[in-house]
Amino acid sequence: MPKISGNEIRPGAILDHDGGLWAAVKVNHVKPGKGGAFAQVELKNLRDGRKLNERFRSEDKVEEVTLENKDQQFLYETDGRLVFMDAETYEQIEIDAELLGDRRPFLQDGMTATVLFYGEEALSVKIPQKVKCRIVEAEPVISGQTASKSFKPAVLDNGVRIMVPPFVNQDEEIWVHTELMEYSERA
Repeated sequence: MPKISGNEIRPGAILDHDGGLWAAVKVNHVKPGKGGAFAQVELKNLRDGRKLNERFRSEDKVEEVTLENKDQQFLYETDGRLVFMDAETYEQIEIDAELLGDRRPFLQDGMTATVLFYGEEALSVKIPQKVKCRIVEAEPVISGQTASKSFKPAVLDNGVRIMVPPFVNQDEEIWVHTELMEYSERA
């Protein structure tokens, strides 16, 4: 694994630090009037989600890790475990459903997701940025509510509640932004 100096750390970098794998979430390079420059880095543990603020001087060396991205097809969920299949080798892996967090309802049968691997260990799952969902419950439009920024609550076919524009009705299909968990556009 290549070693990089503290001033080369960028957001999104994966570091082997203190016996764990950490993702650099925020990096602030500081040059104080007195003393050497340093990088104030907010780190997130890829295995358990803990956060850590660490200061790296420019002469500090840290190991940068490269994760392997593999496209995997989601098959089914069983006992809180998600089963994915590699489309090329047909190998199946099980991943803890908690890795997806509140984005879990947007994972649909047969969907292709990108799984990040460190060796043989699956660390994270990226689902598509936009997913098509059907509205199963939406409040009717209140007359006079024509302001362009007014939204109404709706329930999607996966049980998630989001806010949608007043012109969107029940039984319509829409695209939902999975990271922001909000309405994107009509399907």
